[in-house]
Amino acid sequence: MNKELFSFLFLFLLLFVGAFYYTDTIQEPIKSTLNTIKKNYNSATEYIQNNIDKHIFQAQTIEELKEKLHTYEKNHLVMRQLANNLNNLYKENNSSLTMNPHVELVRTISYSNFGDFNKIWIDVKDYNASKIYGLVYKELVAGIVIPRNKRALALLNKDIKSSYSVFVGPELAPGIAHGNNAKNMVVEFVPTWYNIKVGDEVITSGLDNIFFRGLKVGKVISVTSSQGYQDVIVDPYYTQTNPNYFHIIKRLR
Repeated sequence: MNKELFSFLFLFLLLFVGAFYYTDTIQEPIKSTLNTIKKNYNSATEYIQNNIDKHIFQAQTIEELKEKLHTYEKNHLVMRQLANNLNNLYKENNSSLTMNPHVELVRTISYSNFGDFNKIWIDVKDYNASKIYGLVYKELVAGIVIPRNKRALALLNKDIKSSYSVFVGPELAPGIAHGNNAKNMVVEFVPTWYNIKVGDEVITSGLDNIFFRGLKVGKVISVTSSQGYQDVIVDPYYTQTNPNYFHIIKRLR
């Protein structure tokens, strides 16, 4: 009797685990609840840590932050002046172009799926689910942000659906970069008349309305020809799998 009961419970457990792993209907409410808990936990731990740092390392931290703030303020003023000069130049030449970018710091919540480290829920204020955004980590391209159930989902570089426009090498060969669910990235549709070499740098082109031009993506490690184009394998610069924060590009200009 005990053996039959054990077999029944074991079979029930297998069926439940299988249904949980493969069924979004079961996963979604659980993941949504866990994400809410994690957001509250992150906010609480951040608040506590900030207060600890404030009281224990207050004097040293304030001095360091003041120095950094002065540097940032100086750089911000320089960039703002440059943007103003460019806007004035556009106006003088009757151009509709403007320079008014918007980059925002966002916090990660959790992985979207168990065992998939390339999809991460992120907390974005005033999120517009009708757009695709660029995602940056310490000035390196990390991936893109897409809507999933009207929430912000980050697809990191190695995800096959993380796709954006790039330039390859000193000749600025155009191509489309995306992940391959493995270690590296792929740049497709590079015209054959461009001379691509191993070690060439890959940067964003800025032609997809997702990223600024010139952000670093990675370096070329191999090149092959296929159906009139070149396929370029890229070793990405961004390699983190558990970041706490990103910068999201909400507006280019």
